[in-house]
Amino acid sequence: MLSAAIDSPTMHEISHQGLSLQQIENIIDGKKSLGLSEDSRERIERGRSYLDEMVAKSDDPIYGINTGFGALCNTKISRDNLEKLQSNLVMSHAVGTGQRVPSDLVKLMLLLKIQALSHGNSGVSLELVERLIWHYNNDILPIVYDQGSLGASGDLAPLAHLALPLIGQGEVSTPEGEMSAEVVLSAAGLVPLQLRSKEGLALLNGTQFMAAYGVELCLQGKKLVDWANWIASLSLEAFDGRRDAFAEEVHQLRRQKGQVAVAKAINRIMAGSSRFSADKEHVQDPYSFRCIPQVHGASLDALNYVHDVFEREVNAVTDNPTILFESDAIVSAGNFHGQPLALALDFYSIAIAEMGSISERRVYKLLSGERGLPPFLVANPGLHSGFMIPQYTAASIVSRNKQLCTPCSVDTIDSSNGQEDHVSMGANAAVKSRQVLNNVYTVLAIELINAAQALDFRGHEGIAPALKRLHESFRGHVDFVAEDRPLYEDIRSAEAFIRRHSPGQWLL
Repeated sequence: MLSAAIDSPTMHEISHQGLSLQQIENIIDGKKSLGLSEDSRERIERGRSYLDEMVAKSDDPIYGINTGFGALCNTKISRDNLEKLQSNLVMSHAVGTGQRVPSDLVKLMLLLKIQALSHGNSGVSLELVERLIWHYNNDILPIVYDQGSLGASGDLAPLAHLALPLIGQGEVSTPEGEMSAEVVLSAAGLVPLQLRSKEGLALLNGTQFMAAYGVELCLQGKKLVDWANWIASLSLEAFDGRRDAFAEEVHQLRRQKGQVAVAKAINRIMAGSSRFSADKEHVQDPYSFRCIPQVHGASLDALNYVHDVFEREVNAVTDNPTILFESDAIVSAGNFHGQPLALALDFYSIAIAEMGSISERRVYKLLSGERGLPPFLVANPGLHSGFMIPQYTAASIVSRNKQLCTPCSVDTIDSSNGQEDHVSMGANAAVKSRQVLNNVYTVLAIELINAAQALDFRGHEGIAPALKRLHESFRGHVDFVAEDRPLYEDIRSAEAFIRRHSPGQWLL
């Protein structure tokens, strides 16, 4: 079990023994503040004391502590410049470009950096960790940008922007608006930190940019799969789908865990549907209906793998060098390399994209004029185009996702004069995975609109009670389309409905 920290309704106590993703979700949703456990405080102080002793008694080169960085690792730095070296590192690496990282993800980056430093193996001071906690607890969030990390020497550029306010540089967002870090610190009666040896490197090395995105994606992915099962079930009712493809014995024979779980979920949602169990004229359904457990289930298995990767990562020490104070060693290695995350994020993109791909196919079939449904789900097709064009939108989004699913983890570009000669590109994988997730939410919203419309044409008699409750609730946000109207607002409302609700509430 990872749950070793002490939680209260208002505060979570950081422990070096770990965080589960469920705990992270509880911290975020509960708007809890952070504190340090006594054990973590002790370990942080032991790591710092050990590093100070090593620097004081030895002139041997220790990477990033008394040497330059990257290709400058063989350049010795004098004792008089060890602290200047660290602040120079932070400033020189703050080269982020692109879009601003959303504030909730920046706050998650802070949480994960604090968690990583709590092990004491980074050699930072207790004062530095407590300053990070101050930023987190007071919503003084650095402005960070989403381009610039190669995902190998850690997320250098975004983490440099995360660290800038500690030394009075950069800008922050606050509950009162955006302002310079220097002004915020002064107003709070604080002074910029004078970074000590190794501290700048500990702040910049690490995978907290990739990991923050990955944690959010894991938490959102679970909800998206749940919604995909519910919306697919509504489409099954509307398309007069067959029940036999969801027989428990069939899926047990396949032995794939996700497939079994999805079939079980569909049967639970469809419980009480006399229509689903009725005899049909058609012998089989198209794959997009018949193979929902196989496709959704494969994605679910992939997401469970990704979940495990990120739960391990948020509890890891990922900077360099590593201060092994219990073993009396300082080791320069490569825990900052993002390859495990890059591969997992690419896998995530593909798994989530497939949920959108099969959803768009169900939309296409609902519009086909088959099984007693009117073409394009409108009463007077020809005069009215009905739902013809939202399917175009879904198809466009699905195509975009296919492009985004080109794996980042197979790319690498030399950097730092060849010293960093293999990189993961995991940060790019993180950003595009979030785009894929958001795109699939939109595709599912389009399917929900189509399924609700089709069900209104087919009639509600004999449908599953849970789906009847879902449909009634949805109709409180998006109306039946009797005549052509601009549908972009309906799509936005449907997506907001999905994001705002957890579908399990309609099971009762």
